Amino acid sequence: MEIMPIDNISDWEMRIKRHDAFWENEIIDRPLVHICCPSPNVKAIPISTHANWKECWYDVDFQVKKVIMNIENTHFMGDQLPLAFPNVGPDIFPACYGGEIEFEKNTSYIKHFLHSWNEFKKFGFSLNREYPQKIEELYDAFFEAGKGKFYVGIPDLHPGADCMVGLRGPGELCMDLFDDPDGIKTALKIINNDFLKAYDYYARKTVGHRHAVTGWPAIVSTKKWHVPSNDFSYMISPEQFDEFFLDGIKRECDHMEASIYHLDGKGALCHLDSLLAIESLNVIQWVYGAGNGRASDWLEVYQKIQAKDKGIQLWAELDELDILMENLRPEGVHMIVRGVPDIQTGETILEKISTWI
Repeated sequence: MEIMPIDNISDWEMRIKRHDAFWENEIIDRPLVHICCPSPNVKAIPISTHANWKECWYDVDFQVKKVIMNIENTHFMGDQLPLAFPNVGPDIFPACYGGEIEFEKNTSYIKHFLHSWNEFKKFGFSLNREYPQKIEELYDAFFEAGKGKFYVGIPDLHPGADCMVGLRGPGELCMDLFDDPDGIKTALKIINNDFLKAYDYYARKTVGHRHAVTGWPAIVSTKKWHVPSNDFSYMISPEQFDEFFLDGIKRECDHMEASIYHLDGKGALCHLDSLLAIESLNVIQWVYGAGNGRASDWLEVYQKIQAKDKGIQLWAELDELDILMENLRPEGVHMIVRGVPDIQTGETILEKISTWI
């Protein structure tokens, strides 16, 4: 696989090799670590003067300028690499069936439009609808602007239950589990088939431009990888999760060369055992949520994941490094260090992490 070099990062190739080794719970010379700090000469980020947030999200030139300025304002250290991904929010996948997306400053959401699973088949999946077509525009502009500067990632695609929530609404989907289980299972097969086709389309597009495979978790790899998730799982029992959604998650993982599951919230921890039993799942990204402590408060969860030979992605504060290094094994760790103020501090952290082998 031929990958475009990043002009101002001399060791870009080694960084990608460390990312590839991370998927296999292996270490080349040290664990995978992401560190960034402000560049010496920070420039002002463009400010939106658009009439509404949709216009802002849809202004391709403005989005490109923001990406470039953010990258120029950032010093990428360790294994972090500059990247961007075409984005109209987390509901782009259900929007491929129809519906309208409502835009806010920092996120967007789809207006639920499906009244029952009986009518689902009349909404065909298409990448030619308004929102995926905007993704195409962003892709083309990012590929052009990113030559030698950054990698362009695969859009944030959410099939399975998260797609169903976008179509139907969380409360309605909860009731559907009891009132229309067969309708859900039939729709899930269609949704999962459509996802695999969509993912492969975007992966071919990315690799065809000689870009490494990347996305919002900031892993940059030669492997075809994906982020399975099910935020809806916070609301259901382990029995419902296993009956309705586990097979779809397995299928997502089986289809990829690597995968990192986004486990979001304390209420979703009850599904961890089922996830750890998926042989083709490589990594768990545990997101404990605001107000629920820090990474070092969840050592038992990370240790449980590592005991099943799965990798972990975690966010660490500067004063947590010692306790994390003492209690976790370095193989299969992707550590994102927060709050690094300057290059000198970043270099000190790298020296420390390099002893964790």
